[in-house]
Amino acid sequence: MEDLLRRELGCSSVKATGHSGGGCISQGQSYDTDIGRVFVKVNSKAEAKRMFEGEMASLTAILKTDTVKVPKPIKVLAGPGGGGGVLVMEHVDMRSLNRHAAKLGAQLAALHLDNKKLGERLQKEAGTVGRGGGQVERPFVDQFGFDVVTCCGYLPQVNDWQKDWVAFYAQQRIQPQMDMVEQGSGDREALELWSALQLKIPDLFRDMDIVPALLHGDLWAGNVAEDSAGPVIFDPASFYGHSEYELAIAGMFGGFGRSFYSAYHSEIPRAPGFEKRLQLYQLFHYLNHWNHFGSGYRGSSLSIMKSLTK
Repeated sequence: MEDLLRRELGCSSVKATGHSGGGCISQGQSYDTDIGRVFVKVNSKAEAKRMFEGEMASLTAILKTDTVKVPKPIKVLAGPGGGGGVLVMEHVDMRSLNRHAAKLGAQLAALHLDNKKLGERLQKEAGTVGRGGGQVERPFVDQFGFDVVTCCGYLPQVNDWQKDWVAFYAQQRIQPQMDMVEQGSGDREALELWSALQLKIPDLFRDMDIVPALLHGDLWAGNVAEDSAGPVIFDPASFYGHSEYELAIAGMFGGFGRSFYSAYHSEIPRAPGFEKRLQLYQLFHYLNHWNHFGSGYRGSSLSIMKSLTK
């Protein structure tokens, strides 16, 4: 790995620090180099390079909003020997989220409101004489999706742009997961419940005007932390979607205290029907876990579909 990093980063000195980490999907290791300390994620799967390219694009997009701290990505490489993939990013000294939970809530809301506020500013400037749109560094995003494939876990997400959020979520989030369930186990009950649920989904979004929000996309407690200055989020699977989607996996596995939600909802209040939509968004994550880790998540997936089709 040291030889690969010297060659690809143009460094003469690369030395492992002994700091290592990793999760369910990839392993990581820190190295001291001429360009500073870096954190290197490694995955041997054939699709790892595409997964890391999506993560790099996600980190870059969040960085540009200047709302919440993420590690700065540096480069995606083919793995040693040409197999798998490697993502090099800045090393951040992090500890578990504790003191800065409320600040994370406020900063996450700022991330979710960033595109909306950008659109409002552009509209205002368009009506001001002498202020042209050419001065804008980032365009307003008026559709749901993302420019590249991102992976939630190691499974790719369909990020093709769509104008309609309900269609995007049903066709490009739940349907691909149900297709994998069908291929994996042919679970008839799950497929029948999904057929019934599809007819009910539009009712959960009546009278809602959803402005695309840039999402982290996989914001569970294992992907948040803090450093001495404030919160840090990492391992994103970003796309432009409904801000409520972000809170689904956050609520599934705990780790986010009352101060986090209070700060978030003081900026983005709960809209009518929030709880049912949260269940709908949790359905994606339970299905995704079913397809990653097995049928232990089947019961939760079916329970949500039964609840929403009553």
